[in-house]
Amino acid sequence: MSRVRIQPSSLRGGLNVPLSKSAAHRVLICSSLAGQPRALPAGETVSGDLHATEAALRSLLRETGPNRAEPTAVDCGESGSTLRFLIPVAAALGISAVFTGHGRLPQRPIGVYGGCLLEHGVRFRTDGGLPLAIDGKLLPGRFSLPGNVSSQFITGLLLALPLLDGDSEIVLTTPLESSAYADMTVRTMRDFGVTAVRTKSGWSVPGNQRYQPNPGCEIERDWSQAAFFLAAGMFGGPVALAGLNPRSLQGDRAAETLFRGFGANLLWKDGVLTASRGPDPRPGEQTIDASQIPDLVPVLAAAASLLPGRRTVLARAGRLRLKESDRLAAMAEGLNRLGGAVRETPDGLVIDGVPALTGGRAEGKNDHRVVMALAVAALRCKGETTITDAQSIGKSYPDFFRDYNRLGGKAHVLGE
Repeated sequence: MSRVRIQPSSLRGGLNVPLSKSAAHRVLICSSLAGQPRALPAGETVSGDLHATEAALRSLLRETGPNRAEPTAVDCGESGSTLRFLIPVAAALGISAVFTGHGRLPQRPIGVYGGCLLEHGVRFRTDGGLPLAIDGKLLPGRFSLPGNVSSQFITGLLLALPLLDGDSEIVLTTPLESSAYADMTVRTMRDFGVTAVRTKSGWSVPGNQRYQPNPGCEIERDWSQAAFFLAAGMFGGPVALAGLNPRSLQGDRAAETLFRGFGANLLWKDGVLTASRGPDPRPGEQTIDASQIPDLVPVLAAAASLLPGRRTVLARAGRLRLKESDRLAAMAEGLNRLGGAVRETPDGLVIDGVPALTGGRAEGKNDHRVVMALAVAALRCKGETTITDAQSIGKSYPDFFRDYNRLGGKAHVLGE
């Protein structure tokens, strides 16, 4: 375990945004299903979650079919995407597998699959979490599941169902949250020659399709990670972010609009988005529906805590209690320890902005997004800030503190 000690500072300069973790997961899986496993671009720092997907795909696709002597061991690391995307893919290929994981992943929900896959020929053995053993070949048909738990379950089925020997239908029993991620999945599938058609209640997925190689498929840059530096630019800046797609299907592209609402001055020029301090927003209250952008909640909370005279309500974010940590509790506790004024609700946060935070010690809860959000808040603390579990950033953004310091931050990671 490590911790990071941060002195107040202001970030400014240019940064190449990391690859989108969400996009990369999908491209890696589609490439492997096309029989042409994809290597991530040379020179890119690869997150722990993407390493988990690469390793899991190698395990699953070393050989396919139902005649393996022993179930395939699939270690998903701490990656919920790896686990939820590959369970139905393994079932569609008829692979008996045992899925394992680390950190909080064994406790994160997978029961949604237990119902709909069991009805379609897959045996599902678990004590409620990981390890999870599956066997049997997935059969086509109608798959009913809720849309308000995680879009990752939808993506897993979308990736798997084209491989079946008949047509299938996904029917949502509740409104879909984080819908942009499902749209991203369908677009990536199309890039690899496979289709799924949106219907009023879900998707229609033709069977007997084959993924086609597409070695030229580009992986977008990550709006989720860019959001931390948009917030940092809002506190001072300017911070110039290169590589983002202004028309991306990533749901967290909403960060641009949301930070403008917080008072950030954001400017596009020659494909680079620059963030700097703008006028302070007027006092008042704003409610943000976070159901489609859950990954932005930690950094939005950090930024909102420093909008004096303004109350920000982050609502419909209850799913964050089931992430790498209970992110609502973690952000409320962490910001309050640093001098903020944050209150939890059952499904969100109420944040009363203050002119500055005081600093102190905050728990990172072994959660990469919590650590990075608190590190952004530490820029505007009056004194030194210490955040625990700094090593957790390796899950999604291993170079975060290197980039933070390169832009003028004063973060010293201890105990690695």
